[in-house]
Amino acid sequence: MRPLRYSINVTIDGCCHHEAGLPPDEESMGYWTAEIERADALLFGRVTYEMMESAWRKPASGVWPDWVEDWQRPFAETLDRAKKYVVSSTMDAADWNAELIRGDLGRAVQRLKHESGNGLWVGGVTLPLALADLGLIDEYEFLVQPVLAGHGPTLLAGLHERIQLELVDREELKSGAIAVRYRPTRSAD
Repeated sequence: MRPLRYSINVTIDGCCHHEAGLPPDEESMGYWTAEIERADALLFGRVTYEMMESAWRKPASGVWPDWVEDWQRPFAETLDRAKKYVVSSTMDAADWNAELIRGDLGRAVQRLKHESGNGLWVGGVTLPLALADLGLIDEYEFLVQPVLAGHGPTLLAGLHERIQLELVDREELKSGAIAVRYRPTRSAD
């Protein structure tokens, strides 16, 4: 069974909005590139999928726009070619190496997890909250940025039950950001 990893940038005060002072740098882009490469597939909700597609889908010309810096290209290439699943009840179709998931979220994600491979990666805000509530996330990975945003959506706001976590890895980046990885502790009940 392959694990499902939730990965996201977050400020020290828990804000997880992509525009809340979380500018990418070469080191963090390299970190996320390596993490996405570890996954067999990416799982997105509609909003995150559309946001990522608008920024990181390679143009039909095969040439990245001028705003994509050389140091961003490995991330862009990795994300562009990755297998993706999109959870949406409003989309009619998904492309960009993507397959649409409809219906029972728990069953669909369990099916994906039961396939062989290295793991699944989920990003975003709303979908991970639903997956956490269903107990389907096997690892939580946060790149904690040295920023206090003071506003914006917060990490897993509205979680139905507390999830106890244990630290399994920690890495400090030169920028002052800290990558932390946790796994839920499972009770022996």
